[in-house]
Amino acid sequence: WIPVVGLEIHAQISSNSKLFSGSQVQFAAPPNSLVSFFDASLPGTLPVLNRRCVEAAVMTGLALNCSINKKSLFDRKHYFYADLPAGYQITQQRVPIAVNGSLSYSLCIDNKMSQMVTKTVRIKQIQLEQDSGKSLHDDTRSQTLVDLNRAGKLGLFSCFSSPFSAAVRELQLILQTLGSSQAVMAEGQLRVDANVSVHQPGELYGVRTEVKNINSLRFLAKAVDYEIQRQIEELENGGTILNETRAFDSKLGCTLPMRDKEGKQDYRFMPEPNLPPLILYDAKSLPANMNHQQVVNIDWIHERLPDLPSVKRAKLVEWYGILPEHSFTLLNEDGLTEFFENVVKQTQMKPKRVIGWILNDLLSYLKQHSLTVKESPVSSFLLADLLNLLEKKEISSTAAKQVLAELWKGEGKTPLEIVKEKKLGLIQDQKELEQICQAVIDGRENEVIAIKAGNRKVLNKLIGLVQRETQGRSNPVLVKQLLEKKLLE
Repeated sequence: WIPVVGLEIHAQISSNSKLFSGSQVQFAAPPNSLVSFFDASLPGTLPVLNRRCVEAAVMTGLALNCSINKKSLFDRKHYFYADLPAGYQITQQRVPIAVNGSLSYSLCIDNKMSQMVTKTVRIKQIQLEQDSGKSLHDDTRSQTLVDLNRAGKLGLFSCFSSPFSAAVRELQLILQTLGSSQAVMAEGQLRVDANVSVHQPGELYGVRTEVKNINSLRFLAKAVDYEIQRQIEELENGGTILNETRAFDSKLGCTLPMRDKEGKQDYRFMPEPNLPPLILYDAKSLPANMNHQQVVNIDWIHERLPDLPSVKRAKLVEWYGILPEHSFTLLNEDGLTEFFENVVKQTQMKPKRVIGWILNDLLSYLKQHSLTVKESPVSSFLLADLLNLLEKKEISSTAAKQVLAELWKGEGKTPLEIVKEKKLGLIQDQKELEQICQAVIDGRENEVIAIKAGNRKVLNKLIGLVQRETQGRSNPVLVKQLLEKKLLE
């Protein structure tokens, strides 16, 4: 069986007001507190297109290698639901703002970050689309409550085929980099509809189902995998696949039928009579006497595109000599790249060693306590201060980890203050260190015999014993030298 998956990505544009009205956009605002007359579809109200949304759509289209249509059209898509007061949705069905793009992303082979392949998926189109409201179903009272705050505020709608979460994550990073959308899935700013079908080699595509409103990358992968297996089992048991809309139940880990899927003819698409064609310009087509504030210039937007995630990763690898897989981790965690670069600027330690401390130690603390980088009690300045002590060989790496644990408590102490308070500085008196090394050798006769017989690996055990005896206050390199010297005596 060959699965075919097409994704519809709904992204809410970062804008102060909605797509077709002046109503404010704000997450978690009181129900129906941000609703204009147009959002409520009162008679006589007309849509006014938000320039910011158009610019964001063009920017996103350019970043995804799309062809930008200098003339695009708005359409009405009719369907009747409680949270759609007008009975139709303004969208771009016939001629959207951008078409025929592509998105490149990287995939791990067998979940190994060191083994990655780059894949490319086709972007069918990007269109501007009005969002519906939100229905809140109260089963205990047999009521449905409607919140129209969301009505009319969606911006981008893109459609492409992909292997699920890796491509969506890359798109999410691109939207955030451009500033087109904050793309926070937990807040509904990025929602995914997965269209899934299966067929056998040489046959036509099978009947597809649509899994609606998936709001996490983890759930996306699970929903698609489940739906593929469900369809295969249904067909192999002699059943048929219905063209229907389904929902993913994250608790049960399965998809459930919601309603029959409407065909395009049921939507009765028609040109939106209250909006003229959207005309865009480039440097060549822009009339000399045109007011720049009243038009959108594609070339002007193109010149101001920021570095996309793929370019940022390449620069991180080139500038700092880190591994490619490390650059992916830095970009995947919001704010981690800036944190890393700030530490590098403030410390004498090489970036290759800094990245280890950030990814292995700091990031594990953050994940353990479910904190974001911006919420970290250990600032880039404090971590750099700590790494400088380690680089100057004033503390051992073991002691540095102890200091980091103390810094995590957020008591306002500096790394140096913690080192002095906890007496974690390296033992500077070499005679004292020699005596400790000698005591360890005297108490480990079997290990000494093994080392002298040629088993050099046992030496690491003696080094560890000295480290334990000194509570991490000895320099492992110096300890190794002293042990080797004494074993040769």
